Amino acid sequence: MRAGKNSLKPIKMSVASKTIKNDCLKYDVFTKWYLVFFQGAKLQNNCELCITIEKKVLLLRTLILVNMIDYYKTLGVEKTATQEEIKKAYRKLARKYHPDMNPNDKTAEQKFKEINEANEVLSNPENRAKYDKYGEHWQYGEEYEKAQQQQRARGGGFGGFGGFEGFEGFSGGNYSNEDYSDFFKDMFGGRAGGFGRGYSSASGKFKGQDLYADMSLPLREVATTQQRTFTVNGKNIRITVPAGVYEGLQIKLKGHGQEGYNGGPNGDLYITFHIEPDAQFERNGNDLKTTVNIDLYTAMLGGEVQIDTLSGKVKMKVAPETQNGTTVRLKGKGFPVYKEKDSFGDLFVTYQVQLPKHLTEKQKELFEQLKNS
Repeated sequence: MRAGKNSLKPIKMSVASKTIKNDCLKYDVFTKWYLVFFQGAKLQNNCELCITIEKKVLLLRTLILVNMIDYYKTLGVEKTATQEEIKKAYRKLARKYHPDMNPNDKTAEQKFKEINEANEVLSNPENRAKYDKYGEHWQYGEEYEKAQQQQRARGGGFGGFGGFEGFEGFSGGNYSNEDYSDFFKDMFGGRAGGFGRGYSSASGKFKGQDLYADMSLPLREVATTQQRTFTVNGKNIRITVPAGVYEGLQIKLKGHGQEGYNGGPNGDLYITFHIEPDAQFERNGNDLKTTVNIDLYTAMLGGEVQIDTLSGKVKMKVAPETQNGTTVRLKGKGFPVYKEKDSFGDLFVTYQVQLPKHLTEKQKELFEQLKNS
């Protein structure tokens, strides 16, 4: 890494001493930003540069406080809320503010967008952890730390900045302004000529924020490949839903997230599938379970019964003296295995024997004979 004449020097400052009384020329502009913004130092100088820095620090802190979005508050949950509590809160609010329930209500529409944004972050444990660490703009914080790691791997970098967590102090070495991204320089005002010094521009490209969406589908529909269209950021996206998708499955659509920062790549879109329960079939992995009623006579004497499957009706033999609750298996009549061609689970059929009602006198006599035989 190059070391220019404007390179930063390591600064040691006691916690008790929060005032810089020496000549302002002793410190590089980025060092002053660090001391004022992150350590609360006061620049006891009357030079225009020092006054400008302190004013911008005050403005920046105010903007951060005003613009910070509290996703937990948006969903009405505590920061210690479980994933189940977050999910429950989101569904309740989404129903309340859904555009279909509030036609032509711009306030409800905006609230619905805020609820979805909060859920996209907090419902994903990994992104929730990043949000807790970086705040609303966690995606940029993560990219910034990646840039730090890359710089260190090349033998230098951002020194002891330590990411967005505390900026504990410079660890030494020479740091030219070229080491700072445009994102950093835009935030701290270090543009070319901004403080009377010549600074070169770095790329500062950041990937856009990833987006998260939920899609609910009836169980019977996902037994075959489906096409679905939905809208993200005003754009219609058509996707193929493969047969056999299961509850909680998440797929990634590359480049369909938020636009990148400063020419960086777009983020990705992650879709999580939810399978709606079916009145007849219960899914267990790739197997299905169902219950079929048979009469007492078929159960005792044997016979045939018609069974519903996902691919249509089939006839099945019932063995004599079949007991109530007996379960039989139909191999290969279950759910298609996700991304495995011509592979299916099994269908488990449980017989429920129905006892006759309103017996005739003759039938009663026959049962009495069976009883006494």
